[in-house]
Amino acid sequence: MKKHRSDDFVAAAAASRAKAIKEDRIDDEDFVAGAPVDGDGLPLEAKKYGDGINDPDLTLDFDPLFSNVLGTGVSRRGLLQAGGLAAFGGAGMLSRAAWAKKKFDPVINICYIPITDAAALLVAHELGYFKEEGIDSVRPTLIRGWSPLVEAFQAHKFNLTHMLIPIPIWMRYNNGYPVKITAWDHSNGSAIVVKPGMNRPEDFGGKQFAVPYWYSIHNIVSQKIMKDAGIKPVIRPQDAALAADECNFLVLAPPDMPPALAANKIDGYCVAEPFNALGEIKAGGRVMRFTGDVWKGHPCCVVVMHEDDVMDPEHAAWSQGVHNAIIQAQLHLGANRKEMAQMLSRDGQKYLPFPAEVIERAMMFYDPAYYANPLGSKYDAIKHLDWGQDRINFQAWPYPSATELVVNDLKNTVVTGDATFLDTLTPEHVIKDLVNYDFVRNALEANPSWRNDPSVPSEGNPYERTEIVKI
Repeated sequence: MKKHRSDDFVAAAAASRAKAIKEDRIDDEDFVAGAPVDGDGLPLEAKKYGDGINDPDLTLDFDPLFSNVLGTGVSRRGLLQAGGLAAFGGAGMLSRAAWAKKKFDPVINICYIPITDAAALLVAHELGYFKEEGIDSVRPTLIRGWSPLVEAFQAHKFNLTHMLIPIPIWMRYNNGYPVKITAWDHSNGSAIVVKPGMNRPEDFGGKQFAVPYWYSIHNIVSQKIMKDAGIKPVIRPQDAALAADECNFLVLAPPDMPPALAANKIDGYCVAEPFNALGEIKAGGRVMRFTGDVWKGHPCCVVVMHEDDVMDPEHAAWSQGVHNAIIQAQLHLGANRKEMAQMLSRDGQKYLPFPAEVIERAMMFYDPAYYANPLGSKYDAIKHLDWGQDRINFQAWPYPSATELVVNDLKNTVVTGDATFLDTLTPEHVIKDLVNYDFVRNALEANPSWRNDPSVPSEGNPYERTEIVKI
């Protein structure tokens, strides 16, 4: 039953809103009037405790925006709707009994996290590239966390999405879900952001660090950097004691990271854009390292589809059209970054709930001089200028060499839950079994300008490369 909002509550909420706006801690349109509230029914400030995005599906009044259950990113609302923790099988996902096949639907229905990783899918819809291929699409649906996105995809509520590349590996080989990677959404596009006073990886000893998901490039790269600095990644309750050489990792939904940093609940995080740019502009954070400067042209989010859809010969023309549209969107994004940042922002078509300046920074600002570290070049956020990378790029070819590196690195990355499926999983099997290369290659062959992307080798076979990782 929903609580009645008293006159005192309404007045307190209005005062909280006015105070937050006056102090320039939030913008007027960011504040969800009257929600969320704390345990005493007093209004919280959305910018400090949540992402400030209104949730039309919220069924429980006063549920804190995107509260987390056991660090999975599943909201309390979602937990109750699913019938409790048992419904998630200990991992926050649907049971295998819910994986029944669904009749093919040719209408593209996209779900996405509000990050620039999703840009190509959003642009393909907004600019009509799907329609040019004779494929209808509906406006993409924003979901604020990875667990609910995966859950919705597994339930066949959506037939096209983007996921962090390790997630479909986990879905297929740990959970047995029939998922396919069919392309990369982008390359690079993530960073480590820290609070003031954190100047080098060695400073993470005894600190709290957030990643968006255990099975993520963010977790892999962050742990690589810390291990190189002599810091041991651990996963413990936030109030547990830490040794001087230990850093505690936890999962936070991307929208929760900048507010948590500003409130000193965490000391740093690694996540996709634009939450790094947002952390710089709104949360007093600074970029310690760009992930694309550690792993040249690395994958992050990949295009994900249902195996039944993409592997059925009867739907081959449809699948090809989907990938033709995505490639067109990527090429347009790369050539029109400022315009597309405006379109995606809340100042444009409102796909991403951030001002255009934040999206522009996330897609365009990559200045080595600005990101130089006063302690010396050893700690610069951008060390490898010769790599010629950008903050984010849009390139679709799913390099097998990168998949191999992800699988191997997952075996050496600290995660929670049962990861024994990795013990016998070989990169060779994943490369052949999880990824479909046909449709994306056909689309790229028709658009040779994709080879100009800085993640693609300048010489030799553009479909093969050697992965470069340097801390």
